[in-house]
Amino acid sequence: MSGVLLADRYMSPMTEGDLDEVAIIEKAAYEFPWSRGNFEDSLRNGYFGICLLMPVVDEMHLLNLCVAPAAQGVGAGLSLLREAVRITRNERLDGLLLEVRPSNHRAIRLYERFGFASIGRRKNYYPARHRSREDAIVMRFSFAREGADGAA
Repeated sequence: MSGVLLADRYMSPMTEGDLDEVAIIEKAAYEFPWSRGNFEDSLRNGYFGICLLMPVVDEMHLLNLCVAPAAQGVGAGLSLLREAVRITRNERLDGLLLEVRPSNHRAIRLYERFGFASIGRRKNYYPARHRSREDAIVMRFSFAREGADGAA
């Protein structure tokens, strides 16, 4: 797992030098906070995933959300998605837009559970095996639609 620190609206990888400040923030924010040692262990174990966002006019575009196979199924994707929504809110944007492969059932379930709705399809959007193409399902999360899991 890798943490992030916010400097204005930008995030950067958490380093060993950030741990004292991170532990102070964690202790102030949670009744049962992680210890500094928990964060040290997480840094040693590497990144758990990435989330790449780009503001476009009045909404945020989720360009990439990827979780390491070893971290899948334990809430890492949900954590990254919650952070993406928090950043989108802070930017005062209307919602979050993404594309997902129809074959990525696990991601589609995550997005639907979170409150994303399918709003369209982009034909032949993704490269696929054997020199073919795969469509993209276009999904949108609107702050007016937030579900139980979507609340940050």
